[in-house]
Amino acid sequence: MIDIEQANQETVTRMMAARPILKTIATARDVIPGMRDDLLLHAGPPISWENASGPLRGALVGALIFEGKAADWEAAEALLTSGAVTFEPCHAHSTVGPMAGVTSASMKVYVVENVTHGNVAYSNLNEGYGKVLRYGAYSAEVIEKLRWMNGTFADILTAALAQTDGIDIRALLAESLHMGDEGHNRNKAGSILYTAKLAPLIAQTDFSDDEKAKTLQFLGDNALSVLNPVMAGCKAMCDAGAGIAGSTIMTTMARNGTEVGIRVSGLGDQWFTGPVGQPDGLYFPGYTAADANGDIGDSTITETAGIGAFAMAAAPAIVTFISGTPELAINTTMNMYEITETEHTAFTIPALGFRGTPTGVDIRKVVELGILPQINTGIAHKEPGVGQVGAGLVLPPANMFEDALIAYAEKYL
Repeated sequence: MIDIEQANQETVTRMMAARPILKTIATARDVIPGMRDDLLLHAGPPISWENASGPLRGALVGALIFEGKAADWEAAEALLTSGAVTFEPCHAHSTVGPMAGVTSASMKVYVVENVTHGNVAYSNLNEGYGKVLRYGAYSAEVIEKLRWMNGTFADILTAALAQTDGIDIRALLAESLHMGDEGHNRNKAGSILYTAKLAPLIAQTDFSDDEKAKTLQFLGDNALSVLNPVMAGCKAMCDAGAGIAGSTIMTTMARNGTEVGIRVSGLGDQWFTGPVGQPDGLYFPGYTAADANGDIGDSTITETAGIGAFAMAAAPAIVTFISGTPELAINTTMNMYEITETEHTAFTIPALGFRGTPTGVDIRKVVELGILPQINTGIAHKEPGVGQVGAGLVLPPANMFEDALIAYAEKYL
């Protein structure tokens, strides 16, 4: 007889005990399991080219242009539809990527090791806001920026990290939550902490002063600099709780712009999917909800690990970016306690008396109470090539939690 409560406790205990350390930066083909030159990784559950959203298509095309495999849209689309180049979920390869999440073989990735349990997770580098590959943009300036980031910028960060035993992502997140971040859409404090840790190390590298200054400027100007290593850290934490027999705790939630999918600890790698929602939020000047694509990205690994929208009570200022009120931020976190297994031992919220963040979504509670996991998110334009148009809030569909619970019952009960 399966003891569900014991299995769930084991899952969340492993997730919270995980200690993700950013070790280095490496080339994707050299470190990501199963990575190869004719493979692209993308956010969310599996999808075909025919069903792919505009921003995902744009990012896939841009990655092939970056790799030198295609010169334009037509050539890239021919490769993607012929099977000469295939694409699979990042999550199938211990990887995560924000928004479209597209990662190609020669791109550089953060390597984050959970030193408690030994598993490793990966994420690509963050380009900043606006017209960038992860939002489906693929113009010449986007590709040029990617080449610099995956060249000199990555080399400098690699040399800086080589002088340390790594950066403790869990500790950095814990501190940033006490400084007004929630770890998903608001990473201003975390990115400052990240840059402060790297700055003296960068200064000691052998690169030119101009190159080091440009690197520090880029880190300092990008309030999302730390998001990608944070995502890899959350992936490492969630993977530590995956595969526990009998557990009803969600260990993956991800969107590809067309569908959102979840995976459950006790159900292995099986995806349960439903249609993505339309974010409700604030738009950049000149754009409206009519321009928006559906929800997209692997960054909901943050909510899965117990931060992001689940920790909004720590970051009331997030509402100035995603819409809403400070009261909404508090109420969101309080609602998430209703559907989670425990309170995080490392991530705490000052405004709630240092109560731990709600951690470990239990699919049984989601279905029983009808409370869906809250997501805060960036908003991509629905057409490829445009980029980011805003940020907001969105909920996943109820059906995938119901489907997962039925599958659980068929397997265990």
